[in-house]
This record gives sequence, structure tokens and C-alpha cells, in this order.
Amino acid sequence: MMNKRFQWIILAGIIIFLILYPLIFGEYTVNLFVSFAIFALFSVSFNILLGFTGLLSFGHAMFFGIGGYGTALALTHIPGLSLFPALFIGIFSAIILALIVCPVVVRVSGTAFCMIHLAFGELMYVISLKLRGLTGGEDGIGGFPIPHFSIPGLVSINLKTSINFYYFAIIIVGVSLLIIWFLTKTPFGQIQVGIRDNANRIDYLGFRVPHTKAVIYVISGAFAGVAGSLYALFQNLISADALFVGVSFAAVANTLVGGVGSFFGPIIGTAIFQLLQEVTTRFTERVEIVMGVIIVLIIMFAPMGMHGLFYILKQKWLSFYSSKFKKVNVEKIS
Repeated sequence: MMNKRFQWIILAGIIIFLILYPLIFGEYTVNLFVSFAIFALFSVSFNILLGFTGLLSFGHAMFFGIGGYGTALALTHIPGLSLFPALFIGIFSAIILALIVCPVVVRVSGTAFCMIHLAFGELMYVISLKLRGLTGGEDGIGGFPIPHFSIPGLVSINLKTSINFYYFAIIIVGVSLLIIWFLTKTPFGQIQVGIRDNANRIDYLGFRVPHTKAVIYVISGAFAGVAGSLYALFQNLISADALFVGVSFAAVANTLVGGVGSFFGPIIGTAIFQLLQEVTTRFTERVEIVMGVIIVLIIMFAPMGMHGLFYILKQKWLSFYSSKFKKVNVEKIS
């Protein structure tokens, strides 16, 4: 009962902190937090595949990219398009891409799954460069109109200001993370873990593994599309390099550092890399070298990631505290 109450207190504290955050910190820090939230959602969507289903993808950025392009192109070519239809077009684009790709990829696993996605990711990158008339090629698409968040007859909010966009992005990311967390706690989430641990046993129990993988794959791609759409609205400038190359390894690194298989692991990993990047850029331009060293050290000394390391330290502390408590009780009795 106390543990449940403590969790509710922590949740309330987080909500209050998020509400007051833009009022306490400056515009630069607010934008930094929005970027963190978007990439945290992208990393969590990737962890649906890797951590909960055991499917490593090196091309998950294609859903992030197609979501961003879908929203940007819709706002560029459809005059007067409102906010949520533009967002849904980006998400729907990612879902369509996942539906096209999944009949091929769900029938394989392991190295084949990785390499197929690497090929698909490169294909999407090349297509976005070649279709210069549509995607802008290397220059990308920028300066498209950002619609107001509006409820007819009630409110109209300009999202071009950093604080307003902060609240909009945090709500979208928060709802998305809540839906993903809920899915991991359902029987469907247990099937995911079963496929990761022993796909043959899940098949023996009567579940069609390829079909189940397809559903998981589309869900993962859809939430990556949400992150990509938000990124396009946030930056108001997208390009093939930024959407496909710049983030291709980010989700993998965030998940490995934070903790594979943990829901909060990718969020922790994203926060660590965001902070490291901000600190290291003040002293050197070799940010990638520092990031690479951190990844190597964590893989060597904390293969379960930071979340796993916290769990091990917590268990050791509880074991030490329990043994000490028992020793005190024995001394009192004697």
C-alpha cells in the first residue's frame, strides 16, 4: 500500500515539475527538453522491438523519417491544413510503411532481421535524396507553416513560441508513452516477452508468431512516426541527413546505455546522452568519440545498462540493510 502511494507521489511530483519547467528555466533549456522528449519516445518505440520482442533493427529511423516527411509535405502542399490532421498524416505514413515492410521482415529474426532493416533504411535515405522535387533532396524542406493548436470557439494557441510548443509536445509524448507502457502490462505484452524468450513455445501455445510480430512491428513504427512528426513541427526544417542518418544509431545507443528490456531504460539513456552532448560540446567538437567511449564502457562494465546497474545496486543495498536489521534483532533477543 505504501509502495503504491509512493509511486503516486512520484508521478504527481513529475507532473508538477513538467508544468513548472518552462516557467523556471530559459528558452534554450525548454527546447533542449523538447528534443529529449521526442528522442525518448523514439527510443522507447525502438525498445518495443528490441527489448520486449528481441528484434534488433538498424533501420528504425525510416519510420521516424517518413513520419517527419509526411507531416512536412502535408503542411507544405495542403493550404490551411490544421494541426492534428498534419500530425496524423505523418503517423499514418509511418503505419503504411510498416504495413508494406512487415510481411517480409516478420518471417526472419536475428542477423537477417538486422541486415534487412539496414538495407531498407539505406533505401529510404537514397529515395529521399533522389526525389529532390518532392523531398528537397539534401536541402530538405523548411519554412512550412506551423498551424495553431485550436479548438473551434474555445482556444487558439500559437505553437511557434517555445513554451506553447513545449506543453503540446509533452502532452503528445506523455500520452504516447502511457499507451506503450499500458501495452507492456497487458497479456499482449507478455506474448511479446514470450516471443523474445522462446518463440517456439509461443507458437506451440497457439499464437501465430509472424502475425503477432507484424502487429508489434506496426505499433512500433507508428510511435516512431509520432516522434518524427513532432520533430518536423519542432524544427520546422527536415532533411534526409537529419531524419535518416542523424538518428539511425541514436535509438540503439540510447536503449543499450539505458537498459534493454526496461521500459524506462531508453528514457534514461536518452537523458544521459543529451546531458553528455551538452557538456562535451563546451570543451571539444569530438562529441562522437566521447559517446563511443561511454558506450564501450557501459557494455563492458554494465551490460544491462544503467537501469540494470541501478537494479543491482538496489538489491545489494536491500540485502545489506536486511542482514544488518536481522543482526540487530538477534543481538536484542540475546
